[in-house]
Amino acid sequence: MSNGPDRITLAMTGASGAQYGLRLLDCLVREDREVHFLISKAAQLVMATETDVTLPPKPQTMQAFLTEYTGAAAGQIRVYGKEDWMSPVASGSGAPAAMVVVPCSTGTLSAIATGACNNLIERAADVTLKERRQLILVPREAPYSSIHLEHMLKLSNMGVTILPASPGFYHQPQTIDDLIDFVVARILNLLNIPQDMLPRWGEHHLSSDE
Repeated sequence: MSNGPDRITLAMTGASGAQYGLRLLDCLVREDREVHFLISKAAQLVMATETDVTLPPKPQTMQAFLTEYTGAAAGQIRVYGKEDWMSPVASGSGAPAAMVVVPCSTGTLSAIATGACNNLIERAADVTLKERRQLILVPREAPYSSIHLEHMLKLSNMGVTILPASPGFYHQPQTIDDLIDFVVARILNLLNIPQDMLPRWGEHHLSSDE
């Protein structure tokens, strides 16, 4: 029996850190999860700038591309356009039990905090909130303004997990991929989905007299 949710909404918005979203998608596929994938136009531009991945513009072709890119099974990744209001993520009766926005732009953070539903990503987050389901936001900005912090506090008080893309160094990372995996592993831990990229604190720890 698997741990964590079987169906997850993964949204990517226009902050730096496209690698986090792509790596999480890959991990979710490897763990046999069904992924409902949403991406903003700004996120597609960031991805083309930061990675060697250029996504096709239309949902159907993007779905085929990501399925091949990750080695997913047919139908395991489902891609929806920004105004696909009939998609499962737009309704509490059809949406997955968990949603992750990674990276999460401060504009998307603001929209979620204020209940805006101007596109499917914002609506999916609104549904997740109203249904009291798990919502994880991974902002990547520096520094944060008081507005950003106020929105984070508001959402945190509503039960949202704010997980900044701030990798640690206690695991002695050697590559950029190690830093990416640190953040993605933390997301998977919160989702209660198995991961072997980062040991939990205390695992493999040797005491001073060993």
